[in-house]
Amino acid sequence: MNFPTPAIVPQAAVRPLPRALLLLLCLAYVVPGFFGRAPWKALDITTYGYSLELAQGKTSWLAPSILGLNPDAEGLLPYWLGAWAIQAFGSVIPADMASRLPFAALLWLALMATWYAVYYLARSPGAGPVAFAFGGEASEIDYARAMADGGLLALIACLGLAQPSHEASSYVVQLTGVCFVFFAAACIPNRFALPLTVGGIGLLILALSGAPTYSVLMGLGAALILALTPVNTAQRNKSLQASIAFAVMSVLALLLAVYLHQWQWRILPAQEFRQFQSLLELLVWFVWPAWPLALWSLWIWRRQIADWRFVHRHLWLPILLGALALINTITTNPGDRALLLGLPAFAALAAFALPTFRRAMAALIDWFTLLFFSAAAITIWVIWLAVYTGVPAKPAANVARIAPGFVANFSLPLFLVALLASLAWCGLVFWRARRNRPEIWRSLVLPAGGTVLSWILLMSIWLPMLDYGRSYTAQVEALAKVLPTPSQAGCVAIGNLGRAQIVALQAQGGWQLTPMHTDTANTCRWLALPIEGARSAHSHGIDEDWEPYAVVPRPTDKNAEIVIYQRKQD
Repeated sequence: MNFPTPAIVPQAAVRPLPRALLLLLCLAYVVPGFFGRAPWKALDITTYGYSLELAQGKTSWLAPSILGLNPDAEGLLPYWLGAWAIQAFGSVIPADMASRLPFAALLWLALMATWYAVYYLARSPGAGPVAFAFGGEASEIDYARAMADGGLLALIACLGLAQPSHEASSYVVQLTGVCFVFFAAACIPNRFALPLTVGGIGLLILALSGAPTYSVLMGLGAALILALTPVNTAQRNKSLQASIAFAVMSVLALLLAVYLHQWQWRILPAQEFRQFQSLLELLVWFVWPAWPLALWSLWIWRRQIADWRFVHRHLWLPILLGALALINTITTNPGDRALLLGLPAFAALAAFALPTFRRAMAALIDWFTLLFFSAAAITIWVIWLAVYTGVPAKPAANVARIAPGFVANFSLPLFLVALLASLAWCGLVFWRARRNRPEIWRSLVLPAGGTVLSWILLMSIWLPMLDYGRSYTAQVEALAKVLPTPSQAGCVAIGNLGRAQIVALQAQGGWQLTPMHTDTANTCRWLALPIEGARSAHSHGIDEDWEPYAVVPRPTDKNAEIVIYQRKQD
């Protein structure tokens, strides 16, 4: 006998969020951050650099490198995607912007896959609402759509999703792979061919983007859930077939990763595992506001979770994926990027807390969200005003200290975008506050809207400042005043520069670089060293052939200064 569901939901509570508004919200979240900026340090610009090398045919597709340096992030697929986009669109738009197009599309697909995953989980046995004695309970389809809306809003609202998901990096690709597998395991056995295909693609994406172990564990975990989840007789064969297919696809993904030399040991030594306190601090802000709802969901659905006779797929599937992400966060670096892969699972668990909310809890979330994001928006506007007008003086002085040399240039289009986003937030608050709405997703409208508002403000009125601080544009422009033009400078020898700096000098500056200890470097008139390398230059005999010429700083990073040497004339 199955335990009764704690979801008591009338039909009035499952009115779906208007599709146009939901799509507009997703579009407003995805687009800002991918366009209108230079490549950022460090994953963003290095992905662009390797993609550009591939697109120009300067390196091998199976072992991409820049001046003999392999990527510091595992995986081949991110660089392939960027290279294909540059080849397809590089003649129409700037190459760095073209290289980010696939990652914007992948983020959009990840949001879609999460919506459909929660939709099908909500239609699982034991996930639906209680049937009322005299009718009036929510219908299965409408309930599933409302839950999917809540799950998507919970994912967008997660604070940790914003920055990593808008970088051209392997982590965006991995996130999409996780969402694909999540969707496939949630959709079967309601549908078969499409989710199985999408699940196979997701496992392949993970295996080729630096997460082959994660691919295998997710595939085997999904296979286990599908094998143990009871279904009716007509669907049992499909479920078992899908379970076997997931296991086989996991093995094939593993073999492909081994064949392409993508299998690497990334588990940290035991003494370097992330400690409980640091993990808790990361969870508190990175998964906010989904984690309190997920914990409430685990508590309110605890009887279904503890029922060993019936494996409830709508609970155990996100629990499995969330636990896998937590283990990955503890045992690998960087922890925040590892935790990124668990956000869809936490969002799904958060969605299943919504039908059990009382009015007081929903009101508490609304008020906290309103105060938090309104204060954040006001802070962003005040600092922007201080930078452009000098009033208030203290924020302006802080920005001048953090980003010395930044010159504020007013942009009317960016200002209008920020203004429209702020007005939309005011309208959303008015809509939410004017009446007590019955929809189960209402508690996540303000968190998702506030996150989107903050992200749009950062990527509009703050974009020039962020671009100045996070890109290498200012340093490349300063180097252009020191070095001759690329056609006049010839080759520039380099020693111990980081991958991001190499890409900035090659792709953004246009200079032809060559490693210092090569025969080609003997013909170079210029040498570029990092500041740490320059301090030890005398011990390497560099001063015998070179003389210091200039020190070019990166305004927002004192450790990224580049020292330029000129070859001594005979």
